[in-house]
Amino acid sequence: MSETEYDVAVVGGGPAGLTAALYTTRLGLDTALVDRGGGRAAMMRDTHNVIGVTEETSGVEFLETAKKQVESYGADVHREFVSAVRGEAGRFRLETDAATYGARRVVLATGFADEDPEPPLPPTGRGLHYCLHCDAYMFVDEPVFVMGTGDSAAYVAMIMLNFTDDVDLLTRGDDPAWSEDTAAMLDAHPVDVVHEDIEGVTRDDDGWLESFTFTDGTVREYRGGFPMYGSDYHTDLHEQLGCEITDDGTVAVDDHGRTSVDGVYAVGDVTPGHNQIPVAMGQGAKAGIDIHMDLRAFPRSLDALDERGPVEDGEVPAVSRELLATAVAHNGHAAGPRTDTGTDTGTDTAAGDD
Repeated sequence: MSETEYDVAVVGGGPAGLTAALYTTRLGLDTALVDRGGGRAAMMRDTHNVIGVTEETSGVEFLETAKKQVESYGADVHREFVSAVRGEAGRFRLETDAATYGARRVVLATGFADEDPEPPLPPTGRGLHYCLHCDAYMFVDEPVFVMGTGDSAAYVAMIMLNFTDDVDLLTRGDDPAWSEDTAAMLDAHPVDVVHEDIEGVTRDDDGWLESFTFTDGTVREYRGGFPMYGSDYHTDLHEQLGCEITDDGTVAVDDHGRTSVDGVYAVGDVTPGHNQIPVAMGQGAKAGIDIHMDLRAFPRSLDALDERGPVEDGEVPAVSRELLATAVAHNGHAAGPRTDTGTDTGTDTAAGDD
């Protein structure tokens, strides 16, 4: 197995992890993005609520463009699954089947998976949707269902009344588990609670949901809806490192994505808050900037100057030879793309190494 050292290792190639890797790379830190593929964003048929990205862009297209962008700035992208991570004192080791990666800082952007209801079901993205904030706009003035038996399902059903007057709450034969207060609220809202289970699904020629047939023989038309059965947060790596996990299963972080373990960051859907691409991207950016401020070599503090003396010409710039060459050749460089840098960087170390 090979072993490669980086300043930063980002685990997870969703919007949060990709943005964190983009920032750390462009801010001069040798960065590895380790991604097993898939994830919630990859399942999107269309992209919503991402300014500058049009509706017809699929999740796969969105992520592939982002990965190419991150690679173009000099990050290494590895299509692998991280099975274990360990570390202390700012030195971490990430293990995959193919390699071991060392890093001074780790960003874990591992996300979560939605708990799926039992079939029969319409296709995801063609009647089955998991994000109200993303997809409620699609169902303005259309018949909508919400599946589930808990408080969250009842609340989402009531929230959907902001967009349409035709909302059904489907318990699918299970007993309601929402609270008495929620029941009182639900009774005061025009939401039809349907207790029978679904027996069949009808779709149109484009694959979109048209209707459900229930076990009592009734047929109800719907254009789409939202299953509310909870989430499975991917916190195995965080737990291996001893990061604090909240009561709802997410990773506890501060405003910059720092976890309870020094040098370990968590961003995106695995953390508390709204599960939105722009939110995840903002979290990734803040974590990337924080890591840069933590690891950058200069300015050297007064204490460090007393210990190590003034900065010598040979110590700058504090960017690895590989990143320097990539940056100078990149079309985003001030001088434009070059085929030959003709530059001796004076350093072979990663940014900020002693």
